[in-house]
Amino acid sequence: MRIISGSARGRRLLTPKKFMIRPTADRVKESLFNILVVLKGGFDQYRVLDLFAGTGNLGIESLSRGAAQAVFIDNHKDSVILVAKNLRMLGFTDRSRVIEKEALAALRFLEKTETPFHLVFIDPPYRQGLAERVLKYLADSTLINESSLVIVEVSSGEILPTVFDNLKEFDRRTYGDTAIAFFQRTL
Repeated sequence: MRIISGSARGRRLLTPKKFMIRPTADRVKESLFNILVVLKGGFDQYRVLDLFAGTGNLGIESLSRGAAQAVFIDNHKDSVILVAKNLRMLGFTDRSRVIEKEALAALRFLEKTETPFHLVFIDPPYRQGLAERVLKYLADSTLINESSLVIVEVSSGEILPTVFDNLKEFDRRTYGDTAIAFFQRTL
């Protein structure tokens, strides 16, 4: 797993040896970030939230491309340690924060202090209904606004609703067993 573009381009991330993480494949990540560049332009001054962070792959790619800040959330201690190691190795600790909490508890915690994020990545374990629960919560959360993009990675065979109150899917791409859905809040 490597960083595709930006200041850490070509650098490899540490990956887990003993526990189960399904990082976003490089080809899927490259396609995703190409789409994001078309939709949003550059990443300068962006605030990014990486839920179910695993290795930190998506948030770290954003930092490499110029994001101002990234918050990484995972409820597994091994993942939190791995994300922190990857951030130190790449020199991104000053622009990042790693929190060990369950996703919904972390969102409630962040709502107390954080302004809306520009990008929210949701990459939960497949087929457990976690993406749907987080999207339901985010629909009314102060952590996103109308200019925020919420990007969800699920199994291509997984049924994920396209509307969560005022949070609506506007695009979906499929890459083998992986589907990437793009959501945005509507007025």
